[in-house]
Amino acid sequence: MSGQDAVWAFTEYEAVRHRLPAMRPVSKSVHADHLDAIADQFDVFLLDAFGVLNIGETAIPGVVERVNGLRARGKQVLVVTNAAGYPSSVLHARYHRLGYSFATEDVVSSRMALLANLHAYPKRKWGMVAAPKFGREELPDGAIFLEDDPAAYAEAEGFLMLGASVWSETRQSLLEQALRDHPRQLLVGNPDLVAPVEAGLSREPGHYAHRLADAAGIAPSFYGKPFPAIFDIVRQRIRPGVPDDRVVMVGDTLHTDILGGAAAGFRTALIKGYGFFDGADPSDAIERSGIVPDFILARP
Repeated sequence: MSGQDAVWAFTEYEAVRHRLPAMRPVSKSVHADHLDAIADQFDVFLLDAFGVLNIGETAIPGVVERVNGLRARGKQVLVVTNAAGYPSSVLHARYHRLGYSFATEDVVSSRMALLANLHAYPKRKWGMVAAPKFGREELPDGAIFLEDDPAAYAEAEGFLMLGASVWSETRQSLLEQALRDHPRQLLVGNPDLVAPVEAGLSREPGHYAHRLADAAGIAPSFYGKPFPAIFDIVRQRIRPGVPDDRVVMVGDTLHTDILGGAAAGFRTALIKGYGFFDGADPSDAIERSGIVPDFILARP
């Protein structure tokens, strides 16, 4: 991500800080080279995907070997990702294509967290912000993809925001008007505001959800990092008996990975060499936000 993009994204995250969890106090960060340098302090590693495992469709050099080495030392390694737009089968295929050997139970996504919590809501016809090309795998029966027909927005009894790859300002306006006309629940699988892509920054579901909250006066329910629901599933996957201070959440983004891991009670490690900071110094962002990771790593 370019420096200008990072500044803009940081400002956007700070603007919605009132909707994010509170930060667990951390006095200062310890600097280290990579995950191996802190491995003795932890039994469980929770790894974000982008900026930790991969950049786009390319594995970060040396990280496949790093993950394999952690496992060989008896460490548990889980992926914790906000990639709610992708079915589990697509995520697993991607990681295997990149050279990782994660089992099904090793991957926790915000999509899983949202879908696992649907039982708390009455059965209803959901309108979905999602890409039809991935089909209906894991999605609730009767849910409809929101495209350009205003009738679909009026017909929906609640809304699910999973992925924004085919979302547009026209569709955002339709959803905003529908929520103004008839407020309904909005469940958000991916709280990310942006994601780095080859052309700059993509706008993610969190960006659109916060805009809807401001414009229509609704309170979205978020299920990915930094919110608790995804970490509830993570706790179910962690080996029994591992204390929280032996678990580390590793990511490239302060307001999702680091804030979420800290709020969940785990320790945290910020990757500065890839992803959000892409080699830039994160010190100013850490000081301004008050989101202080336990560790700052040059690379995964």
